[in-house]
Amino acid sequence: MSLSTKTIEIVKSTAPVVAQHAEEITTAMYGILFTNYPEVKELFKDAEPDQHKKLAAAVSAYAANIDNLAVLEKAVEKMAQTHVRTKVKPEHYPMVGVSILGAIKEVLGDGATEDVLEAWKEAYFFLADVLIAREKEIYAQS
Repeated sequence: MSLSTKTIEIVKSTAPVVAQHAEEITTAMYGILFTNYPEVKELFKDAEPDQHKKLAAAVSAYAANIDNLAVLEKAVEKMAQTHVRTKVKPEHYPMVGVSILGAIKEVLGDGATEDVLEAWKEAYFFLADVLIAREKEIYAQS
């Protein structure tokens, strides 16, 4: 599976504005996530206080490199290892996806058009599938 050309173009074109508001987006995302899915709070009990900044940096890097994902391999591996250590499961990804899309819409307002949200949705779930597959391998090894 690969990302559509349209998604790559839209995510790449919105990368600067998303990077500019990345911490605001990730802060809003955690607010939405914990309000709608309080059961996932437990997964973050040992998270660093600046977790939203780490996620903001990851989102920005992903958007900027959406057309060259090979450069993100080390970051994806580190993320997968962390997710396994904190017991993230495949069923958590849709919760985060809905929350991050809601946060993008909230923070970007009119800039979060239907096309932009659709592209980010495709990009998010593409990355989620990559992480889920790698995490499945790591869980199987342990």
